[in-house]
Amino acid sequence: MQEITRRQALAGGVSAATALSLAGWQGRAAAGDDETSVTITVMGTSDLHGNCLNWDYFKNAEYDDSAHNDIGLAKISSIVQQIRADRGGHRTLLFDSGDTIQGTPLATYYGKIKPITETGEFHPMAKAMNAVNYDAVTLGNHEFNYGLPLLRKWIHQMHAPALAANAVGWTGDTPAYDPYVIKRMRVKNHGEPILVGVLGLTNPGIAIWDKGNVEGKLRFLDLVETAKKWVPVLKAKGCHVVVVTAHAGDDGFSSYGDALPVENASALVAEQVPDIDAILFGHSHKDVPQRFVTNKATGEQVLLAEPSYWGRRLSVMDFTLERAGGTWAVTAKSAISINSNTVAEDPAIVALIKPQHDTTVAYVNQVVAKSATELSAAESAWKDTPILDYIQKVQTETVKAALAGTQYAALPILSIAAPFSRTAVFPAGDVSIRDIAGLYIYDNTLMASLITGAQVKAYLEYSAKYFVQTAPGAPVDTAKLTNAGGTPDYNYDQLAGVSYDIDVSRPVGSRIVNLTLAGAPVADDRQFVIAVNNYRQSGGGGFPHITAAPIVYNRQVEIRQALIDFATAAGTIDAATFAEVNWKLVREGVPVFG
Repeated sequence: MQEITRRQALAGGVSAATALSLAGWQGRAAAGDDETSVTITVMGTSDLHGNCLNWDYFKNAEYDDSAHNDIGLAKISSIVQQIRADRGGHRTLLFDSGDTIQGTPLATYYGKIKPITETGEFHPMAKAMNAVNYDAVTLGNHEFNYGLPLLRKWIHQMHAPALAANAVGWTGDTPAYDPYVIKRMRVKNHGEPILVGVLGLTNPGIAIWDKGNVEGKLRFLDLVETAKKWVPVLKAKGCHVVVVTAHAGDDGFSSYGDALPVENASALVAEQVPDIDAILFGHSHKDVPQRFVTNKATGEQVLLAEPSYWGRRLSVMDFTLERAGGTWAVTAKSAISINSNTVAEDPAIVALIKPQHDTTVAYVNQVVAKSATELSAAESAWKDTPILDYIQKVQTETVKAALAGTQYAALPILSIAAPFSRTAVFPAGDVSIRDIAGLYIYDNTLMASLITGAQVKAYLEYSAKYFVQTAPGAPVDTAKLTNAGGTPDYNYDQLAGVSYDIDVSRPVGSRIVNLTLAGAPVADDRQFVIAVNNYRQSGGGGFPHITAAPIVYNRQVEIRQALIDFATAAGTIDAATFAEVNWKLVREGVPVFG
């Protein structure tokens, strides 16, 4: 009966009260066990991305999606408090696996607009996580987006230790942050405490994605090798349970290829490093209630769990330990995932964060310009749309102004932009900061590099793998046309400054046709300046040539702020002044969309 009801809870087929009661069942049962057996609970979140409350700052409304998920730490807090009440606080621990301080306008405001390093104010995520009483947090790659000084300030504000065993100094292998923490759980009726060792591992991709913030300061080592070094330390210190909190997915994939250690290495750690009982992982934004991976050396089953993202789920892992040979040993383990839409927000967290939330809401709702017509990103993944042309216009003009009077001033300027959000809209009439932030949702900065015509062609061919190959005359379903091979929208770059067609009837690598500049074919040796974001230039997405291309512009201008400043200065957004259809999808020369 227990397994059936757990599945029902995961599927959302039971009430909130029932789901939480089921989650607490094992802990309450264990309370009556004899002195040779006890059950403890490890709860976990990951990829909260600045979500304290169940609020959509881009829509200025309570968060909702097609699956009616809820988000935010205030929701998570309600579940955590109930589980602690059900099972006893002394039997529970709470961890997080990273990507905490970036992702919402709330996080941006206290990281960029009014940074906590300048104001001394408590970061809202530190304030909320302290109130929920986390036991440890692991650093994710987005923790490094605002630079090391702000990260240090946030860590100082946190009550819980911040872990990252594989983040080491530029020279040597000494961890720059706490590698682990050991929690002592004193369980009633048992004299010897249960020692739970928690090892934190962050993502090697930080070396690429935040190169500007970490180069010359930090290196990021292989997750497997780091775990092999530190797990024996935890065992030597007497840990009865070893949990790894890893900001790394479980599929073994790396978006940057072989340039660095494996990005999504959680399952590899479980397979290759003995004596790990469980891994709470993140980064891939998946809901993985429970997965078991067999360790190749010992044959033991390692429990893995990932709690989705933004506070949509809470992972709950149970460990049963028994006394044998004068010590504790794990004899059983399991995990479930609890949906945060089954509870109300914790009013204490709502009240705690309300002043900063209100400040952020007021900021993002400032009107900065008027749009002549409504501009929507709904079709931006398969059509050249004016709203993405606005990004291209601002990036091109910013780079053009910066290069005036330099040796590069006469070169044609290209610009890349990707459809970050299909729901972004500039309404006809008043356009606010939140409208613009909803279009450009990342904290990227603007750069520009030198690139040749041949490299432009290769870049576009790589980008065009985003489309599913579709034969001439075959029906076209836009729901199935994009994201081929799992390529996300943010890795489909569109290029302004040249004209080209993408023939989706052709195989990957031979799709770009009619690549021209001012009506003439682009020569392989023609030189261009290309405006790109720092994520792309540093290797994010694995696009060819761009990381090695000579950089001619890098003033650390945040692209989103440049869009806001451009709109504010002009006072109007008129598509007639910047919209240009310079690319389209075709099949054997016939446009796919008329």
